[in-house]
Amino acid sequence: MLKVFRKRLGMSVNRFWLMAAVGLVSFATVASFQASATNTDSPAAKSIKSSVAKAPAKSEAKKVAKSSKKPKMVRTTVTRTSEPVEAARPSFATALGLRGQHDDLSLKSSVAMVVNQDTKEVYFEKNSAVSLPIASITKLMTAMVVLDSKLPLDDTLVINADDVHIYRSSRLVGGTVLTREEALLLALMSSENRAAYTLGRNYPGGIPAFVDAMNRKAKDIGMTHSYFADPTGLMSENVASAEDLARMLSAAYQYKMIREFSTWPDLTMVIAKRPQKFLNTNRLVRAGDMNIGLQKTGFINAAGKCLVMQARVNNTPLLLVFLDSVGTQSRFADAVRVKDWYERMPFGEPQAIRRLM
Repeated sequence: MLKVFRKRLGMSVNRFWLMAAVGLVSFATVASFQASATNTDSPAAKSIKSSVAKAPAKSEAKKVAKSSKKPKMVRTTVTRTSEPVEAARPSFATALGLRGQHDDLSLKSSVAMVVNQDTKEVYFEKNSAVSLPIASITKLMTAMVVLDSKLPLDDTLVINADDVHIYRSSRLVGGTVLTREEALLLALMSSENRAAYTLGRNYPGGIPAFVDAMNRKAKDIGMTHSYFADPTGLMSENVASAEDLARMLSAAYQYKMIREFSTWPDLTMVIAKRPQKFLNTNRLVRAGDMNIGLQKTGFINAAGKCLVMQARVNNTPLLLVFLDSVGTQSRFADAVRVKDWYERMPFGEPQAIRRLM
């Protein structure tokens, strides 16, 4: 009996020391863990922290990932994606030393012109003979060529891979179906590049034939210092002088559809089963501050901010041209400045500088 008791006592003692040893090891492990956790520079600590992060931390990580992407905004570079260095290049007007030149109206545009549409009298001009990139002002010529072709406006056009490639950012996704009339409206009102390109692509003979027709039309209306290379204006090879743009404005004004479509404030279309709202790129049209009969905006880095308009001021139809304006809103401010200047003129003035032939 005594032997059995001693045997059991020995087993109990062994268990006690075993448990004590396990406890000591556990305490050492916890202490080591806490010490490493307090060291925020330790890679192991960072790994542990990330593994025990709560759900909100994951949500924040997603937000950071999204913010690291390029923000969705108006493109600062609207040239072809094969030319990423375009963003760093100055405008052509800047390279020629035209930007920042002073004029009597203190305009922010490097090139400007004010012409009486009826009499062709020039009331104001600034570097009006220099040919410069015109960006999406090109789309006025695109519209005239489309309408001159007499192609059915209710024909169905489909945005294909070529249209998608011409401009990376657009709500007209590949496979979008729209009529020729709808494409024309979006090109003029919202300056939709894919819409303009598909209009040229669906011209008999495709883009090459369309560009040839654009240059023939330019010659017919007296644009002797101009050249067109594509229907969107994304290429800096699309150039014209302010004098030629005044002629193009006057010619485009003869098309009722161009007048109407270029001055629509906004439009909602269903694209890819979702309603999409398109706004006029000209804030003066959206605001209704001026009596605008026709307009077109434009921007690529080579051209700067551009604007052409036909507007009635003091019951006089004026052709307004502004190229290479500094700042996002300066071209519109220049238009308002010209309007105010003309409205302050006494009856019978201003005196014409010359006549646009």
